[in-house]
Amino acid sequence: MLFKLISAMSGVRFPDAARVAFYHRDFAGPALNNWTQQVMRGPSEWSVGERELMAAMVARFNSCPFCVGAHGAVAVHGLGSEVVDAALGDYKSAPISGTLRAALAFIEKMTRTPDALGTDDARAAIAAGVSRNQLLDAAAVATVFNIVTRYANALDFEIPGPDDFAKSAKTLLKRGYAS
Repeated sequence: MLFKLISAMSGVRFPDAARVAFYHRDFAGPALNNWTQQVMRGPSEWSVGERELMAAMVARFNSCPFCVGAHGAVAVHGLGSEVVDAALGDYKSAPISGTLRAALAFIEKMTRTPDALGTDDARAAIAAGVSRNQLLDAAAVATVFNIVTRYANALDFEIPGPDDFAKSAKTLLKRGYAS
């Protein structure tokens, strides 16, 4: 009943991610939400848009269309659709800063081939201008979304259309992730 009311008021189907957090608080409840809130909205040298793009990129690396759509839609508010679309297509040639590109390269390796990730990769990111704090924050985003994308895929979240992702993005920007 609550989900129907929220859906009717927002004009968007209550997202599966929120349903999981509501029904399975021990699985994806306050602890994961609070951690995600800190990583995505806490103090950082990265903007909210950049961190949301990182989340969308981890989702792309993990083939999670729900999270690509959700976090890509939020990233658009900070970076613009042309930048987000270009980065999701190929971040190596997208019109983004060299530091963001280096951080995305680091989290791509962290996501796709974690056993191959080493200190040389961190040194390469730092040499490209990524600060230690930025690297830690990027790794935190990748860690959270390597968990979230896997459970979204495992639970086969429904994929809303672009309009619903755009509406949900506004809510996520306003409310954040904490429950």
